[in-house]
Amino acid sequence: MLSKRGKMASVSEMYDVGWEEMRDKLRKWREDNSRNSEQIVDVGEELISDHASKLGDDIWIIYEQVMIAALDCSRDDLALTCLQELRKQFPDSHRVKRLTGMRLEALERYDDANKHYDAILQDDPTNTAARKRKISILKAQGKSVEAIRELNEYLEQFVGDQEAWHELSELYINEHDYGKAAFCLEELMMTNPHNHLYCEQYAEVKYTQGGLENLELSRKYFAQALRLNNRNMRALFGLYMSASHIAASPKVSAKVKKDNIKYAAWAANQINRAYKLAGRGSKENKCSVKAVEEMLESMQITMS
Repeated sequence: MLSKRGKMASVSEMYDVGWEEMRDKLRKWREDNSRNSEQIVDVGEELISDHASKLGDDIWIIYEQVMIAALDCSRDDLALTCLQELRKQFPDSHRVKRLTGMRLEALERYDDANKHYDAILQDDPTNTAARKRKISILKAQGKSVEAIRELNEYLEQFVGDQEAWHELSELYINEHDYGKAAFCLEELMMTNPHNHLYCEQYAEVKYTQGGLENLELSRKYFAQALRLNNRNMRALFGLYMSASHIAASPKVSAKVKKDNIKYAAWAANQINRAYKLAGRGSKENKCSVKAVEEMLESMQITMS
């Protein structure tokens, strides 16, 4: 969109907002841990370019926020601008040194990035952020086995780090080691019993492992994920699939088969209902509803 001056319109012109609203929007995104990097770059670049003097001490956290978003968007020019300002203000900060390492990671200069993290850890061996960045480099280099080993050693010291447990589960899934991935997710569910995403992911791992016992666990945890969040469509599809497979197994009794047909039918009805509600007035979504109906019909299980 062009402004009256013939240049690309600024965020403030496009949305008729002042610098205070832009500052507050960035703060809200920080508080919500939103990773909407393109929007952060759009708002943040204008804010620090045109209104830096008005931001007071907020300018430093905004520089950090915008720099990380700029790395996500391959805007090294903007990332470097923010980093240089932070270096001037905090020349000896481990946090700024970590940001320097992150920029080097984005440039795929992994050896240089590791040198920065090693320097941080030499000064402060308990710096968890630097240790995790070193693990992220191993992951970026495709060294999954080494990343798993380092992450296990890290968790021996920082057993309560939920982000690390989740990352380890993802690494195990990528290596098809579903038993260990399930263990990581069990650790997460013990400390976060009301997190529907952990329940759903655990159910998916158990479904992938297969076998009647794992399928029954899978169905149970898909159902738990739905109790915690009845809008979780992945859990709803998972409940349908796991119940369907249990009902189709020749090893189950007539009662178990009947019960699971009932569970699958309930899930199918909920899926159809959700797609119909989402597809009101949209031709594309109505096609999606039809496709879902055909998929469910093709998988339909009978009592025979």
